[in-house]
Amino acid sequence: MHLDSSLRQRLWFQHLLFLLLFGLVIGLLAWLSARYPVRADWTASSRNTLSEASQALLTRLNGPIRVTAYVHDYSPFREGISRLIDRYRRYKPDITLALVNPDLLPDQVRELGISEDGALSVEYAGRRETLQHPGEQALTRILQRLSRSHDRLMLFLDGHGERKPQGIANYDLGAFGHELAKIGIQTRLLNLIAEPHIPPGADGLVIASPQTPLSSDEIRTVLNYVQRGGNLLWLLEPGEITTLQALAVLLGVTIFPGVVVDADTPRLGISHPAFIPIADYGPHPITVPLRAPVLLPQAAALDVQPLAGWQMAVLLESQSSSWAETGSLEGRLQFDPDTAERPGPLTVGLALSRLPTGKPVA
Repeated sequence: MHLDSSLRQRLWFQHLLFLLLFGLVIGLLAWLSARYPVRADWTASSRNTLSEASQALLTRLNGPIRVTAYVHDYSPFREGISRLIDRYRRYKPDITLALVNPDLLPDQVRELGISEDGALSVEYAGRRETLQHPGEQALTRILQRLSRSHDRLMLFLDGHGERKPQGIANYDLGAFGHELAKIGIQTRLLNLIAEPHIPPGADGLVIASPQTPLSSDEIRTVLNYVQRGGNLLWLLEPGEITTLQALAVLLGVTIFPGVVVDADTPRLGISHPAFIPIADYGPHPITVPLRAPVLLPQAAALDVQPLAGWQMAVLLESQSSSWAETGSLEGRLQFDPDTAERPGPLTVGLALSRLPTGKPVA
């Protein structure tokens, strides 16, 4: 095909114009990427992105974080550690990482108790901890502990058959106590008969299902503690003893009779009717890390009419197919509207905060 000179000039001009516009677009994209950096995590499990809990913690940390990885020069852990720290740097740029060959610093390795290739030494605010097996969950826990100026202390009421935080029996709370220890919260038993006052340095008191009544003096001590703004975690079970009624009145809490059951449990493959699925969590900082449904055994249904000066937030709620069963749990269960049974959804976990300080109390 023959092209005259004018057509060739137009085609040549269009080609130059295309190159110019293409160059401008590439330059604009480069400028935007430098000015407004954007990272997207397209992995199926978002493994390149920190969890919301880790992100929230990093926003509260003021000051640099120094991480030293004791890893051999040709170790396969080097790349993984660098990627892990890079994920944290996206939300806190003043995190530094130093890769150190442990063979070159044997005294330092021995002093820090380093025993694994790829172990980390994490420093923040003048404090330091060692992490033998790096990972997001473990590293965030260390940063959480380092962010505190002192270890927190949680007291567990004792002397009435309560569940123990260090216990190993199936009715104890050993797993709970272990998790508290991993985030730097110490636990200690408190017998109010032997120690009639709650120590002022305690960060909270846990009442974990006492099996025998508290004395009037013990109840008075707990009430005074709550009225002064003390933090309380009260773990209730169906048929809770009535000697704690004074505490329930103070908090405006009513405990409905019966055990919460759910008609859908057989369909979900759950054999015991008193194990109820919880899939709905109330909007509260406590429930932010909860994503998947959980099973809650032997739950009591609660009704709350907060008194003046208190604010209530529902944390855990049963499904609409549930109810508070007041009869036997044997055989086929069915809701009976002609009894004291309450239909679902039912509140089985809540938080009360005193206003205006907003200290969590239950």
